[in-house]
Amino acid sequence: MNLRLYDDQRKMLIYEIEHPEAYFMDGAIKESSVDMADQIGGGSFHEVLFDGVHIAYGSARLLQSLRFGFESDYETVEMHFALKGKNTSFSDAFDQKIRFEPHTHNIIYANGMNGEMEWENNELQIFEINLAPSFFKRFLVDEHLAFSNFRDAIEGGRSALLYQQHRPMNREMYDIIEQIMGCQRSGVFKRMFLEAKVIELLLLQLEQFSDDRFARLSLKKNDIEKIYAVREFIVQNLDSNCSLIDLAHQAGTNDFVLKKGFKELFGTTVFGFWNDKKMEQAKKLLTEQDFNVGEVSTIIGYKNQRHFSTAFKKKFGVLPNEMKKTYYS
Repeated sequence: MNLRLYDDQRKMLIYEIEHPEAYFMDGAIKESSVDMADQIGGGSFHEVLFDGVHIAYGSARLLQSLRFGFESDYETVEMHFALKGKNTSFSDAFDQKIRFEPHTHNIIYANGMNGEMEWENNELQIFEINLAPSFFKRFLVDEHLAFSNFRDAIEGGRSALLYQQHRPMNREMYDIIEQIMGCQRSGVFKRMFLEAKVIELLLLQLEQFSDDRFARLSLKKNDIEKIYAVREFIVQNLDSNCSLIDLAHQAGTNDFVLKKGFKELFGTTVFGFWNDKKMEQAKKLLTEQDFNVGEVSTIIGYKNQRHFSTAFKKKFGVLPNEMKKTYYS
C-alpha cells in the first residue's frame, strides 16, 4: 500500500506513505505522524491503522496554490471529508475532475489511481478513512440504485464515486470526527472505539446518500459557506456571548437565513448547538483536566455558576460537582 504526492516542477516530494497490504492484518493498531514539506508552507497528517482501516487527518498551510502529481498502487474505499479549503483531482480513472468544497463529503472507490491534484491557496484540512473493500461491502445495502452501481464498480475494479454530487457534512459527522481525532484510549480499547466510530460515521454517510432530501437543499452555496463559518466561530469561541443577529452579520448574512439554514444543515438551532458544545467542553474540563465547577463555569462563558449547573444537569442528568465526584472518587 503505497501513496506518493510529488511536485515535478520543483523536484519535491510532498508526502509519501508505505504500508503493508490490507492495512495490517495482524490485529495490531499503529499510529504515526507525518510532516509535509515546508516548501509548500508546512503541515502535518496523523495516521491510525488497524485491520482493514486506515484513518488519516491533518492540515496544510499553503504559500500559494499547488498542483502536484499523485500515485497509488492499492485498492481502497475512501470516506472523504473536506473540512477546510478546496481541492480538485484529475485522473484518467474518472470521466471528469473531482472537486471538493469545504464541509462536503463523499465515498470514493479507487483502484490504483494516478493523476494530478490541485490545492487552492488557503488553509487545507481534510479527514479521510480508507477501508479495505471487503470491510466496506459488509455495510453496503442493495436497496438503493446508487449503492448497487457502486458495488458493481467495486466488483469490476472500476474507480467510482458513490454519488456524483457531494453532500454537506452535518453536525453528527463533525461530532464523530472530533471524537476520533481526540480519542485518548490506547491499545485494544482504542481500536474498539475507533472501529465503532468508523462504522457510525459510515452509517451517517450512507443514510444521507440514500435520502433524496439532501439533494434538494434550499440553501445557496454562498449561504452554506457562511453558516459553516458561524459553526466554526462557535466551536472556537465557546465563552463568547453573541446574539443571532451578531453572528449573522459577522458571517455576512441575515438572522433569517442563518436560523433557517443552520437548522437545515445541522438539525438543531444555533443556540442549541452552542449550548451542547459548551456542555461537552465543560464535561471534559471537569473529568479530564480537573478544573473545579466555578472555573469551568467561567471558562465556557457563564457569569452565574448556578445557571451553569442547571444547564449542565439538563444536558447530562447530574450536577457538575456530582459528575466530578464520580470520576475522581
